[in-house]
Amino acid sequence: MKSIARCVRDGRMLKRIKAWLEMPVAEDDGQGGKRLTNRARKERKGTPQGAPILPLASNLYMRRFILGWKVLGYARRFRSEIVNDADDFCVLGKASATEMLLAVKRIMDHLKLPVNDQKTRCLRCPDEALEFLGYRIGHNYRMNGKGIYIGTRPSKASVQGICRKISEQTALRFVLIENEDMVLRRNRMISGWSNDYCLGQVSPAYKAIDTHATKRLRRWLGRKHKVRTGE
Repeated sequence: MKSIARCVRDGRMLKRIKAWLEMPVAEDDGQGGKRLTNRARKERKGTPQGAPILPLASNLYMRRFILGWKVLGYARRFRSEIVNDADDFCVLGKASATEMLLAVKRIMDHLKLPVNDQKTRCLRCPDEALEFLGYRIGHNYRMNGKGIYIGTRPSKASVQGICRKISEQTALRFVLIENEDMVLRRNRMISGWSNDYCLGQVSPAYKAIDTHATKRLRRWLGRKHKVRTGE
């Protein structure tokens, strides 16, 4: 709230934001039901996971980390830049990765922000591919087989994620949906995904998703009309 109060002067708006941050969150209870938790209010930190205000609050707080990185001289010392989106970030520098990671943890400890060790990775790009915000950044092979270049493409996890959603939405329990509605839903889902992942070498990912969607839709139609699809 202190970080938000530095940018927002309206007391009424601050009260609304505080109430938003402390609101209970519905979580899966593991038994097919829902339960309300109020972890943010009890621990007096964090934001409701998935809340619309989460990116804004994360960017405001991460600004302190980025400013600290520059003021403390790490940007100049490591010849580094920070790229972030909300609470996801990369430190790109020309120094030892271990040394830069220690500096990151030092500032994060001061800000009382834990670093997720499971998601943290040190690598040498582009020799090792970097995955960030659903993209894979590294060496790409040209479609004609002549040459390699450094570029982006949708990550394997991103492609698997949209294929998993397509599979879920074409499951047996949705056979009562009209054919036109099913096709419209799938097209909207795939179009939304392609709008998010439209940079770099995208053709192989698009082809894989189209193949999977066609296969799942054919199977769904076969179950709906009780005919064999040849699969």
